[in-house]
Amino acid sequence: MKKSLLILCFLCFACVSFAQTLVKGSVNNAVSFDPLINVLVVIEQSTLSTKTDASGRFSFFNNIPLGEQMLRISKPGFITKRFPIIVNEGETVNISDMSLEADNAQVDNLFTITLSDDELDGDQSGYGNISGLLSSSLDVFQRTAAFEFSSSFFRVRGLDSDNSSVLINGIEMNKLYNGRPQWSNWGGMNDVLRNQELTTGLTPSNYNFGGILGTTNINTRASSMQSGARITYSSSNRSYSNRLMATYASGHLKNGWAYTLSVGRRWGNEGYQDATVYDSNSLFASAEKKLNDKHSLSFTGIYAPNRRGKSSANTQEVYNLKGIKYNEYWGYQNGEKRNSRIKEVVEPIVMLNHYWNFNSKASLNTNIGYQFGKFGNSRLAYGGANLVTTNDGQQTFESGGTNPSASYYQKLPSYFERNYANDLGFAYQAQQAFLNDGQLDWQQLYNANLINTSLGKNATYMLYEDRADDKQLSINTVYKNAINDHVLFNAAVNYKTLKSENFAEVLDLLGGTGFLNVDSFDGVQFNLEAPNTIAQVGDKYGYNYNMFANVLSFYTQAQFNYNKVDYYVSASITNTQYQREGLFKNESFANNSFGKGDALSFTGFGLKAGTTYKITGKHIVGANVGYITKAPSIRNSFSNSRSNHNIVPHISEEKITSVDVSYIYRSNIVKAKLTGFYTKIEDANEISFFFADGIGNVIAETATQQSGNDQTEFIQEILQGINKNHVGAELGVEAQVTPTIKLKGAAAYGQYTYANNPDLYLSSDRFENVYLGKSYLKDYRLAVGPHQAYSVGFEYRDPDYWWFGATTNFFDKTYVDISPLTRTNNFYKDIDGFPFLDYDETLAKTLLKQEQFNNYITVNLVGGKSWLVKGHYISFFASINNLFDKVYKTGGFEQGRNANYRQLRDDKALNKPVFGAKYWYGRGATYFLNLNVRF
Repeated sequence: MKKSLLILCFLCFACVSFAQTLVKGSVNNAVSFDPLINVLVVIEQSTLSTKTDASGRFSFFNNIPLGEQMLRISKPGFITKRFPIIVNEGETVNISDMSLEADNAQVDNLFTITLSDDELDGDQSGYGNISGLLSSSLDVFQRTAAFEFSSSFFRVRGLDSDNSSVLINGIEMNKLYNGRPQWSNWGGMNDVLRNQELTTGLTPSNYNFGGILGTTNINTRASSMQSGARITYSSSNRSYSNRLMATYASGHLKNGWAYTLSVGRRWGNEGYQDATVYDSNSLFASAEKKLNDKHSLSFTGIYAPNRRGKSSANTQEVYNLKGIKYNEYWGYQNGEKRNSRIKEVVEPIVMLNHYWNFNSKASLNTNIGYQFGKFGNSRLAYGGANLVTTNDGQQTFESGGTNPSASYYQKLPSYFERNYANDLGFAYQAQQAFLNDGQLDWQQLYNANLINTSLGKNATYMLYEDRADDKQLSINTVYKNAINDHVLFNAAVNYKTLKSENFAEVLDLLGGTGFLNVDSFDGVQFNLEAPNTIAQVGDKYGYNYNMFANVLSFYTQAQFNYNKVDYYVSASITNTQYQREGLFKNESFANNSFGKGDALSFTGFGLKAGTTYKITGKHIVGANVGYITKAPSIRNSFSNSRSNHNIVPHISEEKITSVDVSYIYRSNIVKAKLTGFYTKIEDANEISFFFADGIGNVIAETATQQSGNDQTEFIQEILQGINKNHVGAELGVEAQVTPTIKLKGAAAYGQYTYANNPDLYLSSDRFENVYLGKSYLKDYRLAVGPHQAYSVGFEYRDPDYWWFGATTNFFDKTYVDISPLTRTNNFYKDIDGFPFLDYDETLAKTLLKQEQFNNYITVNLVGGKSWLVKGHYISFFASINNLFDKVYKTGGFEQGRNANYRQLRDDKALNKPVFGAKYWYGRGATYFLNLNVRF
């Protein structure tokens, strides 16, 4: 009886299986015939969609509408196609070997309208870093944010890039120092970085838990590269002047091998800002061996050394005198521009990846990556000291030299107007000197050092580099299993270990014989283990320590896909450990700087879930919610790691709560997405370093030594327990109004604010972690670029393979970054700790009002043309940004020097304050030209 029932069940199952309606197929590249991965396949007028796998195959199993249907296949960089099919009940529709042709205009557009490296990897408080994450997204809003908003340092949802994850072959590349991806490590390799899998916001990734801005995985497997050769030349006036790239990909060879090679160079004497030299090379190699049907091994090597000159933020007084291209960091030497601030990054990456396909549904991807090399930023040191022994045998230090910058506040007209108000001739002389030159005088620095050499003294000036030499090993394994037609399971284990050597290295003594390893301003020994050392070129100076980090994480995720509803749930746990090892014994912290400090340990948790409800094929709603706790970065964990082991007081994991709700409309003509979002960040930390005037009451009460101006000190400002609110909406719309004309628009409306009054601590060489109380920041706006941005534009694509487009962009609600110290109780206290007798509360509110920049409009143009000549594709692309040369501020920060009411009041009484806010300006009209040949 049991056997009969089993046979009956088996026959029923077989009948059902035989009668199952099925639509399947595959998609190949029309030129190389290689399979295309991640092609979006949609049955129009239904809720069904899927993507092709690594073999270019796809299938639909359930709830397939019967009768005449339209199948649409699309992929970024390719021309979308539609295929009519007829679906009959119980039958299989097999449409294998469909092909997509490269959209020559679009594919070059996707990867040549890129931001310059100074925007992708700049020093402006983490602005930008969005283009590389979003440029290949099909989402209209994300692409607009990448290509139209990014030049204004717009941040998606007001969030920094440490809230996103960038992976190469499944290995996370975000830096442990600050949590941000460093795009310059693989810059100039556009041709081999095209295969990207992106998720936005909290939506699930197949590789990691991700952050609240999503995940980008860059696939560099040689087998996934489009076969053939490509040569590209570009010209621009943004960061570099010239770019040359050459790439060859073999495709699948009969012996199971595939390989790809790419070389590139970008160079220029200066970009849009003065003297911003650019010198970058890139080398990429990838090889893959298919061992059998289940196993493949892949090797990737990336070497992208780059060197570029930095530009300065300046006060409005400086911009008014010299224009928005002015850069204080350079001067002429032997008739050529020499920049004192050079950023140099040489951090090669090698990785080995093993791909194991258990079957058509389950796979395991195991990866090992190693990154090493150096990261350096050069700058001038001044005031070099000399050891002097007096007649009574006492040793003291004498120093000379002043800040050599031509825009140093004591050399500008405003300083003389304030201090010599009765004789404005001094201010006029300063103005004329700045207008006529206004740059570093390298020869003067050499002359001063040569005089010292003749007198047997040390150098007064020298050029040094702040270095971080990192060695990081990353190991992970990623498991993926399509349990059935409805359930996809993912899991991953990741481990990172880092040793970071941090020190200052002498680069150039500028004609001097050596530089004393002593703080010239207060005679403090930088290293008591070797006091009074005379540093030579190549020697370590100032500070020297190692930072160790270990990160172990695990994540798991389940995705459920049904006819009307999709949903997912994901969880993660991460343990992070940091430890500092001092190699110099700093005299100010003799008991707290040398050897290994206490180890820090953080445990982070993540949980997120989301659902998508398909009302009809045209109308879809979705929602995501997540709660994440994560370790602070190394940068925000130690109050002054260059000098001591001190950690941020009461440090804890950062807590993030985020939710978003979206409505999606898609038809053959219109595609639109509207998203509302809310994110709350709690217990964040920020550390700033600057000279502060007006903290005499702090010095008087706490300093262990009294020297110099007792109102002034170089401090570490520690802001602890920061809460922030990010709330807003995003809209993206595009309409294919005719076969050749597409209209598009996007809008971002946000309000990003401090949500509490965090605690503020001060540290310096004379006092440690002094609590000043609350910093009253609640409801002040966050300086995260424009809070509101809007774009409208069109594209015209001619059947004869030329195209043209234009966009108009409007930006509003951009704010200066405020000084937390100025907004503490210290603001109204005199040196004796009592309130100022002349304190005016009404005037104080005016002084502390946050500056909002003017709104502005920019117009961008793009266009191109493609040709097919004897089987070779030739394409030309051109863009002009900010066509009408609009002058606008992209960001800025208040200087913290005026730390109390009386000093800020007196300074702002001038029409050009001595310590006014410093700003960054956007570029004026710029161009980008690109010529590409594919064989």
